[in-house]
Amino acid sequence: MSAADEIKGRLDIVQYINQYVPLKKQGKYWKAPCPFHGEKTPSFVVNEDNQSWRCFGACATGGDIFNFAMKQNGWTFREALDELGKLAGVEVRRQTPEQRQRGERLDTLRGIMKNAADFYHERLGEPDDTTRGVLNYAVNKRGLTLETLRLFQIGYAPDEWRFMTDALTALGYSEDELIEVGLANRSDNGRVYDRFRNRLLIPIRDDRGRVVGFGGRALSADEQAKYINSPQSPLFDKSGLLFALDLAKPAIRATETVVIVEGYLDAIQAHQAGYTNVVAQMGTALTDTQIKALAKLAKRVVMSLDSDAAGQSATRRSLEVARTALQADYAARMAIDIRILTVPDAKDPDDLIREHPETWASLVENATPVPDYVIDAELAALPANATLPEREAAARRLLPMLTASESELYRKDNLQKLALRLRIAERDLLNWAADQQRHDAAKPKPATQTTTAPDAPADDEPYFPPLDFDAAPPDDDAEWSDAPELAAIPKRDLHEAQVTAREAAAEAHCLGALFHQPELIYPINRKLRELANNDAGLRRVALMDFTADDFTRTGYRQLMAAFLEGIGQDERDPLDHVRAAAQHNLDGELAFVLADHWDTLRPRLFNGLAADLAVCLRQSRRFANEEPHTELVTQALRLRRARLGRDLHELSFLQADAADDDDLPYATRAQLVILAQRLIDQALHQRTHPQRL
Repeated sequence: MSAADEIKGRLDIVQYINQYVPLKKQGKYWKAPCPFHGEKTPSFVVNEDNQSWRCFGACATGGDIFNFAMKQNGWTFREALDELGKLAGVEVRRQTPEQRQRGERLDTLRGIMKNAADFYHERLGEPDDTTRGVLNYAVNKRGLTLETLRLFQIGYAPDEWRFMTDALTALGYSEDELIEVGLANRSDNGRVYDRFRNRLLIPIRDDRGRVVGFGGRALSADEQAKYINSPQSPLFDKSGLLFALDLAKPAIRATETVVIVEGYLDAIQAHQAGYTNVVAQMGTALTDTQIKALAKLAKRVVMSLDSDAAGQSATRRSLEVARTALQADYAARMAIDIRILTVPDAKDPDDLIREHPETWASLVENATPVPDYVIDAELAALPANATLPEREAAARRLLPMLTASESELYRKDNLQKLALRLRIAERDLLNWAADQQRHDAAKPKPATQTTTAPDAPADDEPYFPPLDFDAAPPDDDAEWSDAPELAAIPKRDLHEAQVTAREAAAEAHCLGALFHQPELIYPINRKLRELANNDAGLRRVALMDFTADDFTRTGYRQLMAAFLEGIGQDERDPLDHVRAAAQHNLDGELAFVLADHWDTLRPRLFNGLAADLAVCLRQSRRFANEEPHTELVTQALRLRRARLGRDLHELSFLQADAADDDDLPYATRAQLVILAQRLIDQALHQRTHPQRL
């Protein structure tokens, strides 16, 4: 039994979820309003029998206890495995002495930062004249309430050389540890002193609410640096942090919108005014890591940065980072709408919200779409009588940003806007965009690790033999002689057992194909979107992107979740990421998925001769009339078809339980699921019975 299965066996999903969501029993299910989006009619359902949950509302997602923990806390699968393992008393993985030492080291450093935040905050509450002056500054000049000061644990670093150093060394921490986390500095003569002095201290937390650094706002006009942050440390990496994200996550999920401001106090003031979906960036521009983190939580990102030249430059850099991330997202999971909010009169969001808090919501709602913003910004510097070469140069600078969307409709609309503004034919813009794409495609790509079969023809691409879902059950039990556990099943149950085995084989087949060629996730998602045909209901309820929910085996679901994480990062090859996630827990499942797929063809070889493999390969492709990526889409559609069948079965029970309440949404969702089943059936029929000319 894997560690994940042991954890699921020890933890009850109803009890775990009930810590976060008040569940009520209704028939055979437990129900509640979904914690991940606002709603009036409860659509969040927990099935105690199979230890699963599902939102039949706007989220249209679900899973097991691991999926809930990941979505609720923003964890990766590895983090959920570790945290739930601790809760269940299961040793998730054997750590090397070095790993154990590093984990203990990080826990020690986190303890230092937690104590420092407590000391700074307590210092702000001490009743002396200096502290009262700082408190007066925070409340009267910065407009912060006492409740806000407590919520963000804002503190005060007194104008002393060793206030924090002495306080923490008295607890047993060393001066070297204080220097390591950025709370202290060492002078040339070896003297250790506090980094933060005479500053309003704002703790910076990671997305799990742990203090990892500080931002210090100067209290003296003589200070050259208005703000100083903690330096890079084992805990503090500003490229991956977003200030206040730990507090903003619930509101971001509920509104599906996140607003990014530039300063800590901008974000704090927004939260104080009730706009709790606001976060602050940690540098002059957004990073790829921050964009990916937000794409997991929100569908709409509104950037509200300073309107001066530096702010506009930072905005353009952030948009370029976002464009690169979106173009690299071949899983099509980062379909986010990015907009730009310009605060009128060149004010900071902090000042605007304090003076006119009611206008903030309208500004967010009416934020400028990125295409309009970048066109306006680029053409503002273009003279009214610009020559054609000047206009062409401007167009070529804008085209990468305007064509970054996956939607053909959006790309066409953006090009029409640009053609109108620059007085250039749309077909010329299309040609220039195509030239740019060819140029980008010609750039050398980093080598990725690919597993190929040893007997594969050198001139053939990796091939995964098609699986026959429609084969009839065998008439002779002798065909099961190599599977004694199935041979013992009564004949009346053989068909059901074979269907289960075929589904498991199909799931392994899909995972193997995706692990070898991660870009194949893109045609799967595109086909699902094509079947939805811009129907928002179908996209939300039944034809959403391919996910771990399309798999039934626990291990395969976890491998798929790790794969989706893997293609969402750039540090290593997606398969390497999956291998790391599977270590010590899913090794068996991963080994089976990555097994030699050519073995399924070898029984058809004449006298077992490997030389005949190429012949069988060509026959298989000719008979199936499918290339590997096309065949994988077919298998993925079949898995989605099976998932919809499970959803429909569950919806039928929910509809019966809610009949007295006239809970129409369940009936509507069931109709959408049935419609999606028909669309998939039609697509599968066209693929397996192509029209002949």
